[in-house]
Amino acid sequence: MAVRMDQELRESQGPWSLEWFGEPSVPGQASGPGQASGPAEPGGPGESVAFGAAARALGLRPREFELAVQLGEVRTVTTGLGRRVACEELRRVTAAEGFPEALVVRLRVVGTAEGAELLGISQGRLTRLARGGFFAPVRFYVNRYRAVVWLYPASELTEFAIRQPELLSGRTPPGLSAALAAGEDWRAAKWRGRRTGQLLAQTEDPWERAAVLASVLGSVELASAVADSYERAHLRELRPALVRMRPEAGAVRDVIDAVVTADDPREIRRYRAALASSLGDARRARPAPRPDAAAERPPADRTRAPGRPRSLWQKLVGGR
Repeated sequence: MAVRMDQELRESQGPWSLEWFGEPSVPGQASGPGQASGPAEPGGPGESVAFGAAARALGLRPREFELAVQLGEVRTVTTGLGRRVACEELRRVTAAEGFPEALVVRLRVVGTAEGAELLGISQGRLTRLARGGFFAPVRFYVNRYRAVVWLYPASELTEFAIRQPELLSGRTPPGLSAALAAGEDWRAAKWRGRRTGQLLAQTEDPWERAAVLASVLGSVELASAVADSYERAHLRELRPALVRMRPEAGAVRDVIDAVVTADDPREIRRYRAALASSLGDARRARPAPRPDAAAERPPADRTRAPGRPRSLWQKLVGGR
């Protein structure tokens, strides 16, 4: 039922100046094989700048820039200072046809009401299509009622309308109606698939890739999939944050955890299979760190078991 949404890769070349924001650049190495770079003149091939400087050069707000990176509109590189943006990539983006307006349009996200208005359909129909997996959310937030609010790329909704106009009017297809009546909702799963895909594209390290796949599995599933406690500890150490969570987000933490954790048996099986394959690559590359002293006990899983009450101290400090 779910329809895979392909991301467009927009390539172009053109002039650009590092003087736009006045930050010194540093050598970087593009993620992926065969893309190494060496020392160069400031702003030349192989040089890179921090995300904040890159956002200013592109005229984007921080959240817009973050989305641009996630959607692959702006590609990043790995350097000794962490992930940055190559100066050559900034030249490519700023030289693209219609910059900056076209880029801002591609980064526009809409909720259910705005998305329905954009497509000229009811909010109910858009929600049914989203639950059926016809397009993937790119972001979400939890409102004051602790309800998940999904956000979609406006450009992808428009592309869907052009590709499958028959779904915008008339009766809901019987297959979709039956799936929705059975309680199916692909929105969280589609978001998880999109987010893990984004993170996998940012690293070639086999252990980091395994950690991305492990990040959507609950503690019980992860312990079942990875028997070695040292490997689990290493995966937890490398596990990326799927969403940014504010320190005061304790009241909605359970809601967010439910979104980022796979719960459907079919989805769990897919992630476990992918994790097993990725772990095989990681083990062949290098073993997980473990203490030299045989007397040391293996690390214990710190995640609270389902249903286990927190101690008074954990409740006071807000721990899990």
